[in-house]
Amino acid sequence: MSNTFGNNIKVTIFGQSHSPAIGVTIDGLPAGFKIDFDELYTFMQRRMPGQGSHTTSRKEADEPEFISGLVDGVTCGAPLTAIIRNTDIRPSDYDKIKDIPRPSHADYTAYIKYGGAHDVRGGGAFSGRLTAPVCIAGGICIQLLKCEGISIAAHITQIGDVCVKGFDPVNVGEREFSLLKMLNFPVMDIKAKEQMLAAIENVKQAGDSLGGIVECAAIGLPAGIGEPMFDGMENRLASILFGIPAVKGIEFGNGFAAAGLKGSENNDAFIIAARCHGDGSPDTTKTIKTRTNNHGGILGGITSGMPLIFRVAIKPTPSIAIEQDSVSLSRKEPQKLKIEGRHDPCIVPRVVPCIEAAAAIAIYDAL
Repeated sequence: MSNTFGNNIKVTIFGQSHSPAIGVTIDGLPAGFKIDFDELYTFMQRRMPGQGSHTTSRKEADEPEFISGLVDGVTCGAPLTAIIRNTDIRPSDYDKIKDIPRPSHADYTAYIKYGGAHDVRGGGAFSGRLTAPVCIAGGICIQLLKCEGISIAAHITQIGDVCVKGFDPVNVGEREFSLLKMLNFPVMDIKAKEQMLAAIENVKQAGDSLGGIVECAAIGLPAGIGEPMFDGMENRLASILFGIPAVKGIEFGNGFAAAGLKGSENNDAFIIAARCHGDGSPDTTKTIKTRTNNHGGILGGITSGMPLIFRVAIKPTPSIAIEQDSVSLSRKEPQKLKIEGRHDPCIVPRVVPCIEAAAAIAIYDAL
């Protein structure tokens, strides 16, 4: 099933952008785990629409309603199902695109595959709206991973042509993570944040949109998680991350930059590192690390114990107010299209928690 992800836990997403509800079923969660609903709702709020001029004006509470799998807030072993009711919908905004596919959307390919029976409203089953139930599953997996000493955080490193420095690939830690999770626009450079917001406002006024790059890191992962060949950590992460509609590319570690390096420059030398206790005092136990982390914490599809780091490229929102060229599907002739409705001028800020959620699901499933 294309809407299901996972080997050890099964996460199934259902619904459409303008259906009565969207939701998720998670099968395989351990019984006896008490979900922190306040923490989950705080996480969900980070991707909610209508939180500023840089997002769509669509208003949705995005509060999960659990209908199975819990007893007094504790997982009971049965499949966990949660729904989010869609309330602020305007189906009439999409009447025009039943016959005129929007450029860079799935309208045309869905029309061909499903013979015109697909739901075009808000993108239907292809909508970024479906990342909300991904965040339910991911938010729960984040809590489960926390019990294992594993943390995940993401931040914006580029919007349009405004760029900021990424994580320290060797020493990234909880300090940066805690700071980022308090920000509704997660950028570690205040000056760059203002430049990014200004760039988004400029394209919004012009009826256009911007894309960008999100970097994500997971720390506390032990070495040895993952499989070689087709079930490695890169494979698992790529599979679920490409389920986020706006994602167009992924790189791990130094990624494409490795193509311009020599082996002697790209290789990460192994070292013996002393460990520390939680209070910072030295531990006599020694562990193997790498001096650098060009490999992004994954070697041969298996975690190395170094921070797991990857970046994803997010395309510009394809729904723009500028008139575009398209075709009439019924008349088979050229047609101009001016898209109506409510759309993000830049989807990047709201994608950040979705990236964290997807990473948490893939990592917890592998763990």
